[in-house]
Amino acid sequence: MSRQPAGLSKDLICLRAAKELTPGMYVNLGIGLPTQVANFVPRGVILHSQNGVLGFGPIAAEEEMDWELVNAGAQPITLSPGISFFNSVDAFAMMRGRHLDVAILGAYQVSEKGDLANWRMEGEPLGAIGGSMDLAYGAKRIIVICEHINKAGRPRIVKKCSLPLTGKRVVNTIITNLGVMEITRKGIELRALAPGVTTAEVQKHTGPKLMLSDDLKEMEF
Repeated sequence: MSRQPAGLSKDLICLRAAKELTPGMYVNLGIGLPTQVANFVPRGVILHSQNGVLGFGPIAAEEEMDWELVNAGAQPITLSPGISFFNSVDAFAMMRGRHLDVAILGAYQVSEKGDLANWRMEGEPLGAIGGSMDLAYGAKRIIVICEHINKAGRPRIVKKCSLPLTGKRVVNTIITNLGVMEITRKGIELRALAPGVTTAEVQKHTGPKLMLSDDLKEMEF
């Protein structure tokens, strides 16, 4: 097992991801790390879950937990004014009908072309794709959040995905503990660095060659 390089904590990755959201957006948070973004979203962002919830709040604290009110990752949620509960068929129709502005998803691998692999880990015979494929093609923008390398020390950002794909050329933005990257027609552009992290460190842990933004700067939260 390789030690994760210095940079942001998981909470700070989620906080930085929340900065990409603005009031009025309809946003789905994928299972895993992305669900924690709910704790940081700006007021007025409408959170969607594929099990049939719209307009929920942060993950519930222990004293607030109601196990009949959960997100798609089976985490207890808090209620916000105007929250709606409905059939998961309708929730998937929202996804497939491109009614979601943003989906924030985790990833095992993202290619330099924006291909996404996030439903089966290396070495596992089976996986659970859930609603990831519907989100990958249905949301208007895909933001991937993850740690920059996996537990084996290999880059998650690769030239070509070796794991089964969730979607081809679907990822727009990647936010990791090391930086913020944008998928462009020419490749992956590094747009912001985590505090204390250098471009050389990011490149060391990235498969494809990164392009540096003309406006490259330290992350803001």
